[in-house]
Amino acid sequence: MSERLTPLELMTKLISFPTVSRDTNIPLIDWVADYLDSHGIESHRYIDPEQPKHALFAHVGPWKEGALVLSGHTDVVPVDGQPWDSDPFTVVERDGRYYGRGTCDMKGFDALAIWALVEAKYANVTRPLQIALSFDEEVGCTGAPPMIQAMQPVLPKGSAVIVGEPSTMQAVTGHKGGIGFNTHVIGFEVHSSLLHTGVNAIMAGAKLIEWANVTNTENMAAPPTELAAMFDPPFTTAHVGMIKGGTAHNITAKDCEFAMDFRVVPGEDKTRWGTAYLERVREVEAQMQAVVPDTRIEVTPRFDVPALQPEEEGEAETLVRQLTGDNASHKVSYGTEAGQFQEAGYSAVICGPGDIAQAHQPNEFIEKSQFEAGHDFMRKLLERLRAD
Repeated sequence: MSERLTPLELMTKLISFPTVSRDTNIPLIDWVADYLDSHGIESHRYIDPEQPKHALFAHVGPWKEGALVLSGHTDVVPVDGQPWDSDPFTVVERDGRYYGRGTCDMKGFDALAIWALVEAKYANVTRPLQIALSFDEEVGCTGAPPMIQAMQPVLPKGSAVIVGEPSTMQAVTGHKGGIGFNTHVIGFEVHSSLLHTGVNAIMAGAKLIEWANVTNTENMAAPPTELAAMFDPPFTTAHVGMIKGGTAHNITAKDCEFAMDFRVVPGEDKTRWGTAYLERVREVEAQMQAVVPDTRIEVTPRFDVPALQPEEEGEAETLVRQLTGDNASHKVSYGTEAGQFQEAGYSAVICGPGDIAQAHQPNEFIEKSQFEAGHDFMRKLLERLRAD
């Protein structure tokens, strides 16, 4: 019998793989597959056809439908330029915390899920347990949908999913959806003293960014719906976080590139915001082409993440509340893979150890007490799976 690693040993191993979203996660997936195999657990993969990344899923317990699924992502955000006090890819215990990239978001939960799956193998559970480990969550939740689709013909269909994003072990039952577009404004260079004969891509792009500012102001002023009022902020937001372009201060910029992202409250159609943005793009493009016909604006979809809709007496929410004792209402404005599972027919809830405020930060950490609370949750979950 292979050694059964503790949650901390598992987290330490997972974090040692620098699975930044721009890089491969295959060594981590290989290790997890080997570890599960050493305990007689067969795992399966979704292999991305366009990049060196794999997702992994596995099933333990009776070969029947109705499994509980523990879902996490394996990718982490970069550490470039962040002032870390220790190696980001080595777990360091200090002051009642575990430091390391991914301790909070979300290899701490991944480790707990792997631990629970192996323990379930030896516990004679009567209700099956599954895990699903995705990739590219941090770049728009693009890795989960093909993984979820790949699971369907291979494993018995699960009925409830716990997505272990950091929620301080509270039951989060709703989050905003998201849609994003890469935008490339292609102008025409002239000397800035003759700017009226050229097209400055940056200044044209600024019109689109100002449209986002106006949209946010209008949305903020409008009375929120009952569902939107559950979120902070209680309205859909448009956002540009990065921009690049231009050659020199005295040349009209030929190129300007940025991403326009929307975080959409449940109950609103994401495509409506995409359509509104594209209408403004075409207006600005027409203004550009009136000066130089060969100029244009190229817009390509970047991500499309469904909202997590609060469920009426949802199975996943009910189970988490029973195990945690948390009966409060929690909604978040960030997106997760929970909405994608829900869209595929699963009951879904978010519940994981750690505080989202620590995610993506230098010296990312998870409180030991939170990690231990997650471990206690998994113990209770195993007892429940034996009793069901």
